[in-house]
Amino acid sequence: MAKKGNKIPGWAIALVAVFVVIFMVALWVGGTYNSLVTLDETVNNAWGNVQTAYQRRADLIPNLVATVKAYSDYEGDVLTEVTAARASVGSASTPAELQAAGNEMNSALARLLVVVENYPDLKANQNYLDLQVQLEGTENRIKVERDIYNNAVKQFNVKVRTFPTVMIAGMFGFEKKDFFEAAEGSENVPDVGALLE
Repeated sequence: MAKKGNKIPGWAIALVAVFVVIFMVALWVGGTYNSLVTLDETVNNAWGNVQTAYQRRADLIPNLVATVKAYSDYEGDVLTEVTAARASVGSASTPAELQAAGNEMNSALARLLVVVENYPDLKANQNYLDLQVQLEGTENRIKVERDIYNNAVKQFNVKVRTFPTVMIAGMFGFEKKDFFEAAEGSENVPDVGALLE
């Protein structure tokens, strides 16, 4: 006589299969969500570093303005523009706003540097020369930090827009981030005459 084996009912196998599928989907959703959070925080960190670099430049401006005031016949309009541009950098909260404020700052600083050409004693002043070196180094930092930010944004945007991650990103509100872009007309050589107007 053949011994009857214990057979697992079909519904039990189906139930286990359903639980395995649900578990695998939950693992995938969780892993995808976690990778999006990691990339989002990388972008946020890079953004903070960009803001810090811009703030460093803004922090140098009062010293530069004070130094120029001490040696010049008070170029009031230019110094006021530089001070106003500095304030706009501090209030920027998006890459586009910071880009616009940075462009305003660059324009004001360029006008200031053109004015400085009229004051040979100022150009030879050690404090002024040190500030120039610090500003140059800060401009390089800004460039590096913006590049790092753009790379982080690229990685995030690729992840957010790639199938099937795009479904998870949409469910949890992850949206494409903005890049820093070159200012319109930045490919043109600046008109020194226009800076003096």
